[in-house]
Amino acid sequence: MSSTPAAPRSLMQRVLDTVERVGNKVPHPVIIFLCLIAVVMVVAHVLYLMGASVSYEAIVPQSADAVAESVEYPPVDYDPGLEVKLQGADKPNYTIETRSVAARSLLTSEGLRFIYSSLIPNFMGFTAIGLMIVAMVGAGVAEEAGLVNALIRKLVAVTPAGALTYILALLGILSSIAADAGYLVLLPLAGTAFLSVGRNPLAGLALGFAAVAGAFTVNMLIKPLDAVLVEFTNDAIALVDPNASIGLASNLWFSIASVLFLTLIVALITERVIEPRLGKYQGQVSLEASGEVTPEESRGLRFALLGLIAVLVAFGFLTLPESAPLRNPQTGELIGNSPFMNGLIGLIMALFLVTGAAYGYGAGKMKSLTDIIKAMEKAVSGLGGLIVLFLVLSQFVAYFNYTNIGTIMALKLSSMLQAANFTPLLLLIGFILVVVIIDLLLTGAIAKWAIFAPIFVPLLVKLGVDPEAVLAAYRVGDSPMNAITPLNAYFALVVGFAQKYDPQAGVGTVVSLMLPYVVWMLVLWTALFAVWQQLGLPWGI
Repeated sequence: MSSTPAAPRSLMQRVLDTVERVGNKVPHPVIIFLCLIAVVMVVAHVLYLMGASVSYEAIVPQSADAVAESVEYPPVDYDPGLEVKLQGADKPNYTIETRSVAARSLLTSEGLRFIYSSLIPNFMGFTAIGLMIVAMVGAGVAEEAGLVNALIRKLVAVTPAGALTYILALLGILSSIAADAGYLVLLPLAGTAFLSVGRNPLAGLALGFAAVAGAFTVNMLIKPLDAVLVEFTNDAIALVDPNASIGLASNLWFSIASVLFLTLIVALITERVIEPRLGKYQGQVSLEASGEVTPEESRGLRFALLGLIAVLVAFGFLTLPESAPLRNPQTGELIGNSPFMNGLIGLIMALFLVTGAAYGYGAGKMKSLTDIIKAMEKAVSGLGGLIVLFLVLSQFVAYFNYTNIGTIMALKLSSMLQAANFTPLLLLIGFILVVVIIDLLLTGAIAKWAIFAPIFVPLLVKLGVDPEAVLAAYRVGDSPMNAITPLNAYFALVVGFAQKYDPQAGVGTVVSLMLPYVVWMLVLWTALFAVWQQLGLPWGI
């Protein structure tokens, strides 16, 4: 009996297959980053010997007392020497100060002292580590108890088959309200959801990563990142118009439209490009595909619901009253720069921990506190390889930031773009491309905006461009590349998730999966931005 020949693979599929093969031939990620550290050392020393430097104009307050008001929110990768971010209603007068950033070598006495003395601070200051461990403590209990399995099957049972991809894409984009927790929660859930309905879990993992990372700067809600970006923007606006400013919701309409637009893009790429290329899943990992939930599981889900309500009520008392302890003690703010939003990972952990334990008790899977503690230990013990990788990765990021290579490159590209005689729209699109290039080297959204805001906001405002448009352009350029740069702190985590379903998966596997998302999201999102700008649509409130 003759067999039906396999359908020929398209040019794009063959290109992605080649990318995967080449990428997977590279060494272990730990070896890669050790090599990159050596490269950074050599390049930085050469630049140092050449006297490479660049000057820029920084925004500084006239009042020395204002420096003491600097907000404590910026993350570890933010260089406070670049800008001074101020908070409060009464802003001091601003002055422009010309500063210089020079290349620094790690092979000088000062550099060697930094390498020797910063080993532990670099590792402990790498926020991804704490987020990962804390989130996995709660998620591990939910996973071990069987709550995740039951919820996924329940979700699949009540969700129309054609809507699952779109729902997961939307949830992934919206997960940025919880900062980086989406990487730790939504990604494995998306893979499990696809596996439970007989679809390739690698496609679900790719969908989750594209949604969480590729649209990180937009949401349908105001989140802490918005507060910081808007404040940097207002500081830059003050250079040309001290009486002008924008609000927290200045990009809200564009963000909402972007969320819906990117949800469609991510879902369509998953169904039309990624899944056909991956084909049917042939791995060893199995999950009960039936949507039927047993009586014991139903009882567990009811207990989990009661646990969820208990956690929400407890956090309601901690957040809703005007004088609640998790509100900003100075302003009373809840959404924005507040203890609640800055520590939101604690709520995520509590939700998974309490609901997982309640489910385990209700379903008869967990009998005592010892069972819960063992589930926590099992979850954390599985992170050993990732912690070793993060130890090396944290050193690379710290060394790279120390040398100022990324800052010099960003300012050089900015100067080139300013010198180009472009129309405002072309300048905005050029700005997006500059941010895209720099995002391969500097992934922190706040750190890059601290560099770009005082350069591009005044320049474009003078050309009649709304500052809201400049901030929106930055959101477009900053997000998509997060899904493909190995400097994303969670890129290695995604490789680990992929190896759960395919032991042969490596860096090349993830890069080949994410390339279609990155290209299409960048092109189509930029097109949406250009149309929005040309039509003069309102960016927000």
